Amino acid sequence: QVELVESGGGLVQAGGSLRLSCAASGRTSNLYTMGWSRQAPGKEREFVASISWNVRNTGYADAVKGRFTISRDNAKNTVYLQMNSLKPEDTAVYYCYGRERDDSGTTTGYWGQGTQVTVSS
Repeated sequence: QVELVESGGGLVQAGGSLRLSCAASGRTSNLYTMGWSRQAPGKEREFVASISWNVRNTGYADAVKGRFTISRDNAKNTVYLQMNSLKPEDTAVYYCYGRERDDSGTTTGYWGQGTQVTVSS
Protein backbone atom coordinates (compact mmCIF):
# COMPACT_ATOMS: atom_id res chain seq x y z
CA GLN A 1 0.00 0.00 0.00
CA VAL A 2 1.19 3.49 -0.91
CA GLU A 3 -0.20 6.73 0.53
CA LEU A 4 0.13 9.99 -1.36
CA VAL A 5 -0.40 13.41 0.22
CA GLU A 6 -0.39 16.59 -1.86
CA SER A 7 0.25 20.11 -0.69
CA GLY A 8 1.00 23.53 -2.13
CA GLY A 9 -2.21 24.47 -3.89
CA GLY A 10 -3.82 27.87 -3.53
CA LEU A 11 -4.97 31.04 -5.23
CA VAL A 12 -2.62 32.90 -7.54
CA GLN A 13 -2.95 35.60 -10.15
CA ALA A 14 -2.41 34.87 -13.83
CA GLY A 15 1.29 34.87 -14.63
CA GLY A 16 2.20 33.74 -11.14
CA SER A 17 3.78 30.54 -9.87
CA LEU A 18 3.01 27.71 -7.48
CA ARG A 19 4.85 24.58 -6.46
CA LEU A 20 2.93 21.44 -5.62
CA SER A 21 4.41 18.64 -3.54
CA CYS A 22 3.38 15.01 -3.25
CA ALA A 23 4.83 12.95 -0.45
CA ALA A 24 4.68 9.18 -0.78
CA SER A 25 4.74 6.84 2.21
CA GLY A 26 4.26 3.14 2.82
CA ARG A 27 5.53 0.59 0.31
CA THR A 28 7.40 3.03 -1.92
CA SER A 29 10.19 0.66 -2.98
CA ASN A 30 8.09 -0.72 -5.86
CA LEU A 31 7.08 2.63 -7.29
CA TYR A 32 8.19 3.03 -10.91
CA THR A 33 6.44 6.22 -11.93
CA MET A 34 4.68 9.17 -10.34
CA GLY A 35 2.92 12.13 -11.80
CA TRP A 36 0.14 14.68 -11.76
CA SER A 37 -3.30 14.88 -13.30
CA ARG A 38 -5.90 17.60 -12.95
CA GLN A 39 -9.64 17.96 -13.15
CA ALA A 40 -11.42 21.22 -13.84
CA PRO A 41 -15.12 21.69 -13.01
CA GLY A 42 -17.30 19.92 -15.55
CA LYS A 43 -14.33 18.31 -17.29
CA GLU A 44 -12.68 14.92 -17.24
CA ARG A 45 -9.46 14.32 -15.37
CA GLU A 46 -6.46 14.90 -17.65
CA PHE A 47 -2.80 14.04 -17.59
CA VAL A 48 -0.39 16.85 -16.68
CA ALA A 49 3.09 15.42 -16.12
CA SER A 50 4.94 12.28 -15.09
CA ILE A 51 8.40 11.20 -14.00
CA SER A 52 9.92 7.75 -13.80
CA TRP A 53 11.27 6.82 -10.42
CA ASN A 54 14.63 5.40 -11.44
CA VAL A 55 15.51 6.78 -14.86
CA ARG A 56 14.10 10.27 -14.41
CA ASN A 57 12.29 10.28 -17.74
CA THR A 58 9.65 13.00 -17.80
CA GLY A 59 6.54 13.64 -19.85
CA TYR A 60 4.21 16.61 -20.15
CA ALA A 61 0.85 17.45 -21.60
CA ASP A 62 1.09 19.89 -24.50
CA ALA A 63 -0.92 22.45 -22.53
CA VAL A 64 1.79 22.77 -19.87
CA LYS A 65 5.03 22.19 -21.79
CA GLY A 66 7.51 24.96 -21.18
CA ARG A 67 5.61 26.23 -18.14
CA PHE A 68 5.49 23.28 -15.72
CA THR A 69 8.41 21.21 -14.47
CA ILE A 70 8.15 17.91 -12.65
CA SER A 71 10.95 16.72 -10.41
CA ARG A 72 11.50 14.32 -7.56
CA ASP A 73 13.57 13.81 -4.43
CA ASN A 74 14.04 10.10 -3.91
CA ALA A 75 15.46 10.58 -0.42
CA LYS A 76 12.23 12.28 0.63
CA ASN A 77 9.94 10.13 -1.54
CA THR A 78 8.49 13.37 -2.83
CA VAL A 79 7.52 14.59 -6.27
CA TYR A 80 7.17 18.26 -7.12
CA LEU A 81 5.34 20.17 -9.81
CA GLN A 82 6.69 23.66 -10.39
CA MET A 83 4.05 25.67 -12.22
CA ASN A 84 5.07 28.96 -13.80
CA SER A 85 3.24 31.43 -16.03
CA LEU A 86 -0.06 30.16 -14.72
CA LYS A 87 -3.20 30.80 -16.72
CA PRO A 88 -6.86 30.85 -15.63
CA GLU A 89 -7.36 27.65 -17.62
CA ASP A 90 -4.93 25.91 -15.27
CA THR A 91 -7.55 26.19 -12.54
CA ALA A 92 -8.37 22.67 -11.37
CA VAL A 93 -7.96 20.14 -8.61
CA TYR A 94 -4.52 18.62 -9.05
CA TYR A 95 -4.08 14.98 -8.15
CA CYS A 96 -0.84 13.17 -7.54
CA TYR A 97 -0.65 9.57 -8.68
CA GLY A 98 1.82 6.75 -8.34
CA ARG A 99 2.14 3.33 -9.90
CA GLU A 100 3.94 0.37 -8.44
CA ARG A 101 4.94 -2.96 -9.96
CA ASP A 102 5.44 -5.99 -7.77
CA ASP A 103 7.75 -8.95 -8.36
CA SER A 104 5.11 -10.75 -10.42
CA GLY A 105 4.72 -7.75 -12.74
CA THR A 106 1.32 -6.75 -11.41
CA THR A 107 0.84 -2.99 -11.39
CA THR A 108 -1.25 -0.98 -8.93
CA GLY A 109 -2.18 2.67 -9.10
CA TYR A 110 -2.68 5.12 -6.24
CA TRP A 111 -4.13 8.62 -6.06
CA GLY A 112 -3.76 11.44 -3.61
CA GLN A 113 -6.71 13.39 -2.24
CA GLY A 114 -6.13 16.36 -4.54
CA THR A 115 -5.19 19.99 -4.01
CA GLN A 116 -7.04 22.98 -5.43
CA VAL A 117 -5.24 25.41 -7.72
CA THR A 118 -7.12 28.57 -8.66
CA VAL A 119 -5.69 31.11 -11.10
CA SER A 120 -7.45 34.46 -11.24
CA SER A 121 -7.40 36.67 -14.33
